[in-house]
Amino acid sequence: MAAVKWAGATFDLSNWAGRTFWGIDNSKLATNETIFSVVSRLSNVLASMPIKLHRDYDLVTNQASEILTLTPNPNMTSFEFLRLMETRRNESGNAYAVIERDIRGGVTRLTPVESSAVEPILESESQELWYKIIGESQTYYFHNLDVLHLKHIVGASGLKGINPIKVLQNTIDYDRAVREFSLKEMESAPNSFVVKYAANIDTEKRKEVIADFKRFYQDNGGILFTEPGVEIDPIDRKYVAADTFTSERITRSRVANVFNMPVTFLNDTEGQSYSSNEQLMLTFVQMTLIPIVRQYEQEFNRKLLTQSDRQGGHYFKINVGGLLRGDSKSRKDFYHGALRDGWMDRDEVRRWEDLPPRGGQAAELWISGDMYPLEMDPRERKGVRDNEKGSEGAKDE
Repeated sequence: MAAVKWAGATFDLSNWAGRTFWGIDNSKLATNETIFSVVSRLSNVLASMPIKLHRDYDLVTNQASEILTLTPNPNMTSFEFLRLMETRRNESGNAYAVIERDIRGGVTRLTPVESSAVEPILESESQELWYKIIGESQTYYFHNLDVLHLKHIVGASGLKGINPIKVLQNTIDYDRAVREFSLKEMESAPNSFVVKYAANIDTEKRKEVIADFKRFYQDNGGILFTEPGVEIDPIDRKYVAADTFTSERITRSRVANVFNMPVTFLNDTEGQSYSSNEQLMLTFVQMTLIPIVRQYEQEFNRKLLTQSDRQGGHYFKINVGGLLRGDSKSRKDFYHGALRDGWMDRDEVRRWEDLPPRGGQAAELWISGDMYPLEMDPRERKGVRDNEKGSEGAKDE
C-alpha cells in the first residue's frame, strides 16, 4: 500500500503515517467497544450533517466553501475529513488541521495533523497563539489562524482540550479487570471434578491418577468412564453473569457522562423514559451536538473566511434540523401550522423535504381565512367581499 504523503508547499508531515508519538497510543478506542461506539456515533453524525456557506439567509459558495464541503485535500472527501477530525477530538481531546493558502490568502487545502505531534504555545512578547508541529526533518510553527483546532473542554492552560479517554482510565481498567476475571470463570467453571477412590493411595500414585485423568478427559472430548471403586463427581460451579452486566452498565453510564451523551444511545434503556424518538433526538441535539457544532462553525468562520467575507454577511452553518424532523405525523402537523399561520411558504416546505420548488403561488406566504396570500387586502377576501355586497343590496332596497 502506498504511503500517504501529507506535504504542502511549505511543510512536509508525511512521517506521521502509522507512528506513535512519545509513547502515546490511543489503543483504548480500538479495544473498548463502548468508547468506540460513542466516538463512532459522534463522528458519523457530525460528518453526515450538511454544512453550507450562507450570506445572510442565502446559500452561496466561494473558494473556502468548496474546499471544506467537497475535497479538503487530494486524499479525502469532506465526510472523511470531518469524521477524522471529530474522531481525533474525541480520542485525544484535540484535533488539528493545517490550512494551506494561495498568494492571495485563499484556502487551497486542509491537512489533518496527528494530535500528539502538535503543541500550542504562546509567543512571549505578543502573547499570540502559535502551534508547534513536528514534521519530517524539522519543527514548524504555524500562526493560530492557519490551524484548525477543535477540542474538548480545556484545562487550566486554556490551550489544549482534556483527553476524555484519560478521564475514563479508571473506568476502562475496572471494566477490563472484570472481563478478564469473568473469562477465567467461564473457562474454569465446567472443568472441576471430585475423584473418589475406595482405597487410600500414596502421593506418587495420586499424581499419576490426576495426570491420567486429565489426559483421558482431553483425548475423549470430555467423556469419562468410571471403574469399580472409583467415583467421579463434577463440582457444580455455575458462572454468574450478574456482576458482568452490572460492570457493563456502570461503564456505559460513565462513558455517556464523559461524552455528554444520553446513555440510551449506548443501548442502556433502564431508568430512561422518552415519550418519543423525537424527544430523545431533541435531548441529544441540545445537550450533545449543539456545543460541538457551534465550535466547528466558529472555527470555520474565523479561520476559513476573510474579514471582508464576514463583514459581508458570510458564515458557515451546520444544519442539525434533519435530526429534529421527527416522524411523518409530527412533520405534517408542523408544516400545517407553519403554512396556515403564514410564516412558511410551500416551496420552503418542499425544500425541507428535499423536493424541488414549484414557484408561482407556491413561493408566496398564505394565511388562513381560509388561506389567502398574506399581502392580499383583507377587503378582497371572499367572506368580507360577500358581506359587503350583501350590505349594499340591503341599502338599495
